[in-house]
Amino acid sequence: MWVPDLAAAIRGWGWLLGELGWTPFQDWPAGRSWRLGGTYLVLEQSPALRGGRHDRLAPGLNHLAFHAGPPAAVDRLVADAPAHGWSLLFADRHPYAGGPGSYAGYLADGQGYEVELVADSR
Repeated sequence: MWVPDLAAAIRGWGWLLGELGWTPFQDWPAGRSWRLGGTYLVLEQSPALRGGRHDRLAPGLNHLAFHAGPPAAVDRLVADAPAHGWSLLFADRHPYAGGPGSYAGYLADGQGYEVELVADSR
């Protein structure tokens, strides 16, 4: 993901990914990555900034969804998220903003990126 401010992205995303079990993978001056199993996620400072915020409603990335464990884990992450630069989206419908059969937290970071933290349905 191209980000406008790598340091800010690392603070928020590093916390969230660590809480979800991802581990640091690579680190270089313009970027950082984390991995979980065979999947990895890269954050890289964009060399071609246009504006300063990601617009999740514009063409391109809307959000990333992550399995977050049981509902109590989603609740804990949502409660802790503001201290790490995330804010709750759809608060009036939380935790059922995805519909009555989906327990999830929708968060946005200060740069406009959204994540969906999905609880196990078991």
